[in-house]
Amino acid sequence: MTMTTQIPEPDLAYLQKVLLEMLAIPSPTGFTDTIVRYVAERLEELGIPFEMTRRGTIRATLKGRKNSPDRAVSAHLDTIGAAVRAIKDNGRLVLAPVGCWSSRFAEGSRVSLFTDTGVIRGSVLPLMASGHAFNTQVDEMPISWDHIELRLDAYCATRADCESLGISIGDIVAFDPLPEFTESGHISARHLDDKAGVAALLAALKAIIDSGQELMIDCHPLFTITEETGSGAAAALPWDVSEFVGIDIAPVAPGQHSSEHAVSVAMQDSGGPYDYHLSRHLLRLAGENELPVRRDMFRYYFSDAHSAVTAGHDIRTALLAFGCDATHGYERTHIDSLAALSRLLGAYILSPPVFASDAAPANASLDRFSHQIEHDAQMESETRVPSVDSLVGHRSDS
Repeated sequence: MTMTTQIPEPDLAYLQKVLLEMLAIPSPTGFTDTIVRYVAERLEELGIPFEMTRRGTIRATLKGRKNSPDRAVSAHLDTIGAAVRAIKDNGRLVLAPVGCWSSRFAEGSRVSLFTDTGVIRGSVLPLMASGHAFNTQVDEMPISWDHIELRLDAYCATRADCESLGISIGDIVAFDPLPEFTESGHISARHLDDKAGVAALLAALKAIIDSGQELMIDCHPLFTITEETGSGAAAALPWDVSEFVGIDIAPVAPGQHSSEHAVSVAMQDSGGPYDYHLSRHLLRLAGENELPVRRDMFRYYFSDAHSAVTAGHDIRTALLAFGCDATHGYERTHIDSLAALSRLLGAYILSPPVFASDAAPANASLDRFSHQIEHDAQMESETRVPSVDSLVGHRSDS
């Protein structure tokens, strides 16, 4: 099928502006109310209607010529972080990770601790933090959350001091993003996962609205709040969505094929392969619009798409991702990747459905069921097997 989609050009200044503003808003999983309000305000500015779930997942709607089958695209607002696990007798705090990430990237960070009544600044340090006191013993310390602690910038030399400041078990700790946008086009910060994906989606939505183009089918932009802890889009999808494209981060590392200068289509992650047809639909759109695209597979990775499938939704899923170095650490991407992601999202949202027959709750006829490759080609093999008739006949003779 030949696509003739005219991609509206995303406003990259807008993309970078909203990204920088979102990075300034702490939003570890479980502490997302403020970032939800921010994104809801951006949708209101664009004139895109939305509703919110009880906890704050945003479900927006762009109307098309047909309302079924419809599709959803999803990016997550929550980030990794930490929470107070224990208060030590010396006033230092033990931390537990929120989301899956290494304490190696927590050491040396400046953070904000959110109590029930206020904010206290501090630093995350190894248990042996003084080179003059411990010398080479510092280098021999294991890397784990049990071997770091939070030192608060407050008078708290005892457990009682901490408690008097209102510090409690479970208080959220947010890590400073330290964003830097360089003239080379590189963007470095913590929490690009997935605020850069959110910014690319918002830029794509703005471009579509500004262009005045009509969608062929309804599209539901989703902004989830618990992806880093696994539930993500599990309960966020409207009932009649048949295509779901997650938006997330693509690791740029040895053994991977993603690039900071391209958009990645993930073919598989820890949950298994993504939908054959929807993934190739995205690849065709990228090729026809001359967008830099990579195929990749992610070994230690789950996404909103995975959570939607495991929740029982009968949907086709795919994953688009911006290329990023040092994921879940001090992350770095490039405006090239975010621009390609935003353009491909625009092309996808404006494209026809992969299968119009997906509007039906089930395919009652094989005539409407999909083909990956033609049957004769799929069954062609150098290994020849005996015919069924010869086997049945041989068995009956005996």
